[in-house]
Amino acid sequence: MSAVPSVDLFDEIDRLRRERNAVILAHYYQEDFIQDIADFIGDSLQLAKAARDTTADVILFCGVHFMAETAKILNPDRVVLVPDMEAGCSLADSCPAPALAAWKEAHPDHLVVSYINCTAATKALSDIICTSSNAKRVIESLPADRPILFAPDRNLGSWLIRDTGREMDLWQGTCIVHETFSERKLLDLKAEHPEARVIAHPECEPPILRLADHIGSTSSLLRYTQESGYRSFIVGTEPGIIHQMRKGNPDAEYIMLPGQDESCACNECPFMRLNTPEKMVAALRDLEPRIEMSEETRLAALKPLERMMALG
Repeated sequence: MSAVPSVDLFDEIDRLRRERNAVILAHYYQEDFIQDIADFIGDSLQLAKAARDTTADVILFCGVHFMAETAKILNPDRVVLVPDMEAGCSLADSCPAPALAAWKEAHPDHLVVSYINCTAATKALSDIICTSSNAKRVIESLPADRPILFAPDRNLGSWLIRDTGREMDLWQGTCIVHETFSERKLLDLKAEHPEARVIAHPECEPPILRLADHIGSTSSLLRYTQESGYRSFIVGTEPGIIHQMRKGNPDAEYIMLPGQDESCACNECPFMRLNTPEKMVAALRDLEPRIEMSEETRLAALKPLERMMALG
């Protein structure tokens, strides 16, 4: 965990936010101080809606690259910034658009459902986008007689097959954070904390999900810790979410599921952690780095996003 930034740094971000008429959007996986200074915090679906609905001139997106791209797809006339352009995503990287295009061409009768954790170019090849919050609703909205290609997360896809009963062909991508969780360590934690409820993101590997009491998006996991009535949780997702869990239910116990390698903080997303208050200041000051894309790509990617949002 990084050191807490100075008050002056917070003041400078506030000053620049007002000067630029900017809104700061932050994902739940960001460091605590970025969450605390953000105008809106959420998961991918909540942030996409916040980006769509903003009236600000500038969007500073504290998350990863595909999230900021989504904001730009929805806001072509606004300046969309990221604190660090290198804040990428292993899932997005696993499914480059040319490879998806070849897969799609080999299955011309299939509908392509892409998890929002993908590039704008990959979204542009999709029939509809989903997030972990609405994936089940998206799959159930599709015609029963149409086969489905699901990309890029195989674990979310496998969970959806079990949850919906719908057969799908799965792209073999994974999240470097959620695939690192250890079944053995989870079993050890359950033995040490028999009262704890296991909550897990559907990007986790199947052995972790089979042991979970509640599976859901980051916002769903957060709600569960606030509304379930339980007081102890083993958390199988990126640890940034713990900050909001403690705010919503400060008396509960949160036990972070560690990665398999105890020598590293492998349960932390290295891409999310590239964003810092210093980089936020620089981005708002210089209006760089900016998210840009061709209008052809943007319009093609907008269609499947709008289909998703039309589902509510």
